[in-house]
Amino acid sequence: MERLNDGWLTEGLIDFEYKKYQLMAYFKHVKESFNRVELYPFLSDLVFHYRNLLQVKDNHSLLRDSFPKEISPEGLKNLELNYRRMIADDMLMQELESIIAFAVPQFKLSLDEGAFIYDYVESRCEISPVGLTSLYAKEGYLFIAQPPEKETNVYRYQVTIFEQSSELMRGIHTQHLLTAPRTIGNTYEHLKLTLIRQYTELPNPSVYLVLSKLKFPYDKTLMPIARRLLVKQLSKAA
Repeated sequence: MERLNDGWLTEGLIDFEYKKYQLMAYFKHVKESFNRVELYPFLSDLVFHYRNLLQVKDNHSLLRDSFPKEISPEGLKNLELNYRRMIADDMLMQELESIIAFAVPQFKLSLDEGAFIYDYVESRCEISPVGLTSLYAKEGYLFIAQPPEKETNVYRYQVTIFEQSSELMRGIHTQHLLTAPRTIGNTYEHLKLTLIRQYTELPNPSVYLVLSKLKFPYDKTLMPIARRLLVKQLSKAA
């Protein structure tokens, strides 16, 4: 098992020892991933499950609502979709509370470890504009490079705005365009000019370079952190 299902808490056998075994197997995979400095997808998983557990812990009605429901015979007779709770057992609720009490600090421990690695990787990365930045920054290009800087991954980015909890949030969509060799003649500035000539719909694009001082796993660590650095940079410029 590598990732937990969203409804792991109330799926299958609801037994403390069973759920503990399930969680420890999951955290073993998380630990192995973090030991390789591979943050994703586990870091986002940990955030999701930890927040869910805290909400359930603070609101027991969420716990009861998370149980599956089945159509009652009365509802079928009346051709109505009436549901009855499969769970109405105080002993079972106590078992779930024990599982939550065990799980919350375990998730927090793994989450803290992931956050520490994230902060370390981010501290070894620098983001800077390539040439002059455009006033229109919602669309442009992202360069990502790491030692020994023999190649540059080039992405086209587009900022998206969405609403979450009554707040406007920034997201970002990236599309990989090419992996360009890094030579004396093919500088970041030259690469920017090449893109301008090739993609004429963006005549004066904003281009940002994320340069890592150390080599990290690309897809599972550096790339997602570079995307988040770009979102932060664009938020400051907005």
